[in-house]
Amino acid sequence: MGHHNHHHHDHEHSHVTAEDLPRAADLAVPDAELNREEMTRRSVFRRAGLLGAGLAGASVLNAAPAAATPQNNVPRGGFRWLAGDHHVHTQYSDDGKYRVIDHVRQANAYGLGWLVITDHGGPVHAKIGVDKVNPDIKAAREKYDDTLVFQGLEWNIPGAEHGTVFVAPGRNEASFLKEFELGYDGRTNETNPNKEALAIAGVNFLADGVRRRRVDDALMLANHPARKGIDSPHEIRGWRDAAPNIAVGMEGAPGHQAAGIPKPHGGGRARGYYDGTPGSDAFPGYPPESYYTWGGFDWLTSTVGGMWDSLLAEGKPWWITANSDSHSVYADTSVRGPNSDYNANGRHSDPVHGGPLNLGEGDFWPGCYSRTHVGALDFSYRAVMDGIRAGRVWVDHGGLISGLDVRLRSRGSWLSSATLGGALHVRRGTPVELTISIDLANFPNWAQFVPVLSRVDIIQGDVTGPVQDRDTFTAPRTKVVKSFEVNKSTGTVNFTYQLGRLDRPVYVRLRGTDGNRVAPGFHGAAVDPHGPAIDVVGDADPWKDLWFYTNPIWALPY
Repeated sequence: MGHHNHHHHDHEHSHVTAEDLPRAADLAVPDAELNREEMTRRSVFRRAGLLGAGLAGASVLNAAPAAATPQNNVPRGGFRWLAGDHHVHTQYSDDGKYRVIDHVRQANAYGLGWLVITDHGGPVHAKIGVDKVNPDIKAAREKYDDTLVFQGLEWNIPGAEHGTVFVAPGRNEASFLKEFELGYDGRTNETNPNKEALAIAGVNFLADGVRRRRVDDALMLANHPARKGIDSPHEIRGWRDAAPNIAVGMEGAPGHQAAGIPKPHGGGRARGYYDGTPGSDAFPGYPPESYYTWGGFDWLTSTVGGMWDSLLAEGKPWWITANSDSHSVYADTSVRGPNSDYNANGRHSDPVHGGPLNLGEGDFWPGCYSRTHVGALDFSYRAVMDGIRAGRVWVDHGGLISGLDVRLRSRGSWLSSATLGGALHVRRGTPVELTISIDLANFPNWAQFVPVLSRVDIIQGDVTGPVQDRDTFTAPRTKVVKSFEVNKSTGTVNFTYQLGRLDRPVYVRLRGTDGNRVAPGFHGAAVDPHGPAIDVVGDADPWKDLWFYTNPIWALPY
């Protein structure tokens, strides 16, 4: 498939609001202030007649197709796919222990191109840690210039779970995050009674900071959303709709995956520490099964026709990621440094190595097991954030596959195609096809075996527009429409799926598995015949149940 890429362009969607455009499309920014890459993008926008109002609109249903982006000579469909992790804790977290440089060194060794340091928000971090960690992050950027290191924090979303908040590097990165944390973190503002409104205000603060150029960019992703059941559907929709350019997605799979390694070789807990306990203010609509992972993935993501699909069926972007949530690494020998006084110092003392193997710990190093692959136009902080915002993201566990390229196109044509996160606009009745090219795993993972992909599923749903009830978490018109058996263990596999002559807006997304543990999905075999099985606490070895998921592509006939 790759040989086609030099002569076609992707008609990607820009999911942006009128007040919050990329610099190249924001006519308030004069040409002279743009760098070369931004100026190239602006000239492309100009030629396509897309400057100004044409780029506005936060829904795929009313956004114009954005201009083609110049193809870079990089692998896989014109994008440089950079694996990363947006959820990592250091000694600046009350429950962390590693130095920033420890995580960055490990992430770099495991092949990650980007990493976000996300220490827990709270009074001590806001007053001390957010400033103190910044020089450590800057030093790590200098030492490992082939891994992009973002500063972020783990936001205690008021009235809800945690979320990653991170910003593009710049002179205000620490001060801006500090102001956000002091004003909008749930732990630093525990007495505020109107928590849902405070969360929306926090997302709006981030959007306003980007609009006013206080920081170059900012993103928010909801972390482990189903763990306690307190991220209600209307809260998730509220964050997304308040600032669709900032609140862009959620962890499709939580960290803490090593927690599932059975005893005596591991702690014998639940993957992600999802052990079936609703929070005190859990959303009452979520069923008991939602408090467990399914094939290591969060129930909101793993259920075909579930919460994630109910968001996608609205025609609005909401992306999934995967990461380590690394605090204390399985089989590591380090312990927290002596004389640690977190409350006084805003950090724990440097870790000391050489203790016993910590087989009870639940985490992997960044990049060791969970990866979020982002299709970037180049190797830069801005390109990674742009790729995440655009939804050019797929995730995998255990190195199940090594690469992919997925395209929706009018049948036989490369003139108009869309990839992950994008939308294909075609005349009603045009035959549309999905082309899939997957690079199979070609080297051993950390557990010293080469994973084998067994099956690939195509999930398709109708776009039915905004929901009447904002606590909706089902999409009855979404199901697995096609499964491909792989029957090959090396090289590249290619599949094509015909969607037919489209008379209505739809979206498609992919999922793949090693086939070791499958079961009918939560909504039954007619919807999902061979989905991930619910994970059993104490018997959930993460290496024996591997999956990958992609973000969706829309097909929008006009």
